Amino acid sequence: MPRQWTVAEVARRLDHAVLKPQQTDADLATAAAMCRERGVGCLCVRSCDVRRAVGLLTSSNVVVASVIGFPHGGFVPAVKATEAAQAVADGATELDMVMQIGAFLSGRHDDVQADIAAVVATAKPAGVIVKVILETCLLTADQTASACRLAEAAGADFVKTSTGFGAAGATPEAVAVMLETVGDRLGVKASGGIRDWQTCVHYLNMGCRRIGVGDAAQILDSTASAFTVGGY
Repeated sequence: MPRQWTVAEVARRLDHAVLKPQQTDADLATAAAMCRERGVGCLCVRSCDVRRAVGLLTSSNVVVASVIGFPHGGFVPAVKATEAAQAVADGATELDMVMQIGAFLSGRHDDVQADIAAVVATAKPAGVIVKVILETCLLTADQTASACRLAEAAGADFVKTSTGFGAAGATPEAVAVMLETVGDRLGVKASGGIRDWQTCVHYLNMGCRRIGVGDAAQILDSTASAFTVGGY
C-alpha cells in the first residue's frame, strides 16, 4: 500500500522554483515568505537572485538552490563553474545544473561528464549539493539511463528530470528509468508539470527524494486532509 504523507513531510521535499525571466524582486519575496511559512524545503532561484533569496530566508530552515547553465545547458564548463562559484559565494547550498544536452545527443559523453565534474569540483569543497538536469523529454529511455550514469561518474548527488522550460516535464516512465539506474545511489528529483498533491505524492512513492514545482502552496492546499494515500 502506498505510503501516507503529511503536508509537512511533502513540504520539506519540495523545491519551489522562481525561475521565469519576468519574475521580479517582489515575486521572489513573496515566494520566500511562502516557503518560510509553509515549511517548504528549498527555494530554487536564478543565480543572480541567490544573495537576495538567502537574505530573505535568514533564520529559516529553507535552503537556497541556484540553477546553473539554465535553461539550455549550452555553456562551456568554465562558465558553469564560475557561475557555480558565485552562487556558492552568495550562499546557495544546492546547485541545479543543466547538462550539455546537445553534446550528449552528439555522443560527446566525455565532454558532458567533464562539464558536470567542473561544477561538482566547485561545489563539493563547500559541501554544496549538485543536481543534474537531464531534460528527459528530449531523451529516450536508454539515453536517460546513460545520462544518469554520466552524472554519477562525475560525482553529482542528484539527477533531475526537467527544467520546466522544455516541451514536457516529468513522466513516470522517465522517473522509473532514473530510479532503476541510480536511485539506490543518487537522489532523483521529478520536476516539470507537477501541479497537484496526487501527482506529487505519486512521485514520492515511486522513490523520488525531491519534487520541483512552480507553486508549492497550490500543491499543499490541494489535499483536504493532512494525510492522504498517494495516487496518480
